[in-house]
Formats: sequence, structure tokens, C-alpha cells
Amino acid sequence: MGVVTDVAAQVLDGKAIAQQIQSELAEEVISFIQDSGFVPSLAAVLVGEDAASQVYVRNKRRACQNVGIDSTLHQLPAGTNEDELLELIARLNKDHAIHGILVQLPLPDGMSTVRVLDAVHPLKDVDAFHPENVGRISQGRPRFLPCTPHGIQQLLSRSAIPVAGKHVVVVGRSDIVGRPLAMLLAQRDSSCGPEGANATVTICHSQTVDLPGITRTADILVAAIGRAGFITADMVKPGAVIVDVGINRSDDGLVGDVDFTGVSEVAGAITPVPGGVGPLTVTMLMHNTLQAARLSI
Repeated sequence: MGVVTDVAAQVLDGKAIAQQIQSELAEEVISFIQDSGFVPSLAAVLVGEDAASQVYVRNKRRACQNVGIDSTLHQLPAGTNEDELLELIARLNKDHAIHGILVQLPLPDGMSTVRVLDAVHPLKDVDAFHPENVGRISQGRPRFLPCTPHGIQQLLSRSAIPVAGKHVVVVGRSDIVGRPLAMLLAQRDSSCGPEGANATVTICHSQTVDLPGITRTADILVAAIGRAGFITADMVKPGAVIVDVGINRSDDGLVGDVDFTGVSEVAGAITPVPGGVGPLTVTMLMHNTLQAARLSI
């Protein structure tokens, strides 16, 4: 269910759940290799020297190793232009030994993120960013599930927190978390079964009027706006489940979008930062890479 601490809320241990899923994936990878003769392979593309991006890529490659997936890193210098990056992606698209392609964001200034992500072949788009894959998600017939939203679904399901019939408020409307998560939670079914979907979903954003009034109606509140400590105790319904997607750097280290100490006194359950959603995002990337390998044969 979660880690019991001295705070009032149950702390949902995303790291432990991610480890459990990775153990399951490792067995699936072994079976795939035995049946197909192919080892699933992920190509990670990193442009520049951004320290946070380097950490994220290193964590993803370590997860690959944990589950038996091959990974290669294509690190390009900060001076790389967009055409050179697109040429690399085109080569990876044609390489039959590569099943998944990950382009680490953010890209350097001057590069079109949309153009670069659209260049990744839809069958190798393990982040589920390509418009073809986004469209399939909206129709309820996904090829790949977006990593962070899928990780949140798994976190809730494996913590025995049903979504069906609940009011979920998502604060943030990004293409990576907010909007795809709303689509997944409102659908009739999910990778976790009907109980992991069928929610009533409200999306809030910077233009929302009376945001606290809306968040206080949430049975499940998801914070994904990138503002440290933005969600405070007075914005939370007693007993609500709080999912903190934010990762913000402060003098005290990594903190989320939720005031963890204050909100923990009101909420029924809450994810920590770090150790909450983040490990599941990486794990769902492994899930998608295995799926891409299956689709390639």
C-alpha cells in the first residue's frame, strides 16, 4: 500500500512500485529474447551538456540494464544544429537493431522541439510524443502509453486506489503530463483495468478562475505545473489522494509542486519528491521499449 511515516497521510512509495514492475519486465524481456532471438534496444539522444538531462539519461540507461534492455547513448555537442540532429534521428529510424528512440528534453535554444520529436518514427516513439501516437491515445487504442501518465495509473492501481467514479483534478495542461493523463483517466478502460480509468477529470491551468475552489473538490489531485510548493494544505480536500509530478531544484534539494509537510496533514495519501512519480516514469519507458521491440517482429 505505501510507506508509513510520522505524517498523517499514507506516503505512496513510487520507488518500490517501480522496482516491482521492473522485476516483472525483466522476466518479460527474458521471454521475448528466448522467443524472438532479439534483445530490445533503446537509443538515447542527448544534445549539449545540461547537467539535469545527463542525470535523467543516466537513470534511464541504468533502468535498461536492470531489465535486460540494451541501450546506446548518442551525445551531441551543444553546437549541434537541428539538421545534424534530424540526420541522426533518420539513421536511427532506419536501424533495425534499434527498437526505441528517446530524445532527451529540453533541446538547446534554436531547435524546434516539435520538428525533432515528429521526426522520430511512430513505431520507435517510446515517449509517445508523435502526433500519430497521441491520436491513437485519444481514440482509446494506444500503441504506446505516455510514460508519466501511465506511471501514475500504475502507482494508483498498485496502491489499491481506484480511479473509477472519482473526481480527478489535474493542475497543469502540458503535452507530456496534464493533457495525456486526463485522456487516460477518462477512458473506459486502462492497462490496470476499468478501475484505473472511468474518472471524471477536470484540467486546471494558469487561466483557471478560483483554482483552490476547484482543487478542494478533488478526490485525487495531480500537481504538474513546475512551481515548487504551489499546492498548499488549504487547497486540498481532507482525505484526498495527492500525486506530485513536479521536480524543482531548491537550496534544500529536489522538491515537488506540493507543500509536502503541510498537505500531508490533510491528505489521505501523497507521493513524495523524490521517490514518487519519477521512478515510474523511467520504468514505463522500459515498458514501451519492450513493446516497440514486440512490434518490430
